[in-house]
Amino acid sequence: MTIDEYHIVFPEGESQELPNPLRIDELVDLNGRPLAFPLPSPRIIAYRVTKIRHIEERGVHSVLHYVELVSARELLAYSSSSSPWPSGNK
Repeated sequence: MTIDEYHIVFPEGESQELPNPLRIDELVDLNGRPLAFPLPSPRIIAYRVTKIRHIEERGVHSVLHYVELVSARELLAYSSSSSPWPSGNK
């Protein structure tokens, strides 16, 4: 019998268990949940899945999802807002 485990690995090296696997280039929030589009604002903390690693040890199949922080400027393309700053100020 094999147990599947899913983990998100943040840029700082911390990891957290996930309920479901993620895909490459998927955008997720701080808890590893996929983001819904369009985003209400580009001023959120979001991560992009950049690498997936599989590890098998004695009946445990671990999937590690490595992520990188996504900038507000990049998130602007996924947002319903035209500017990341309130009132359009930069």
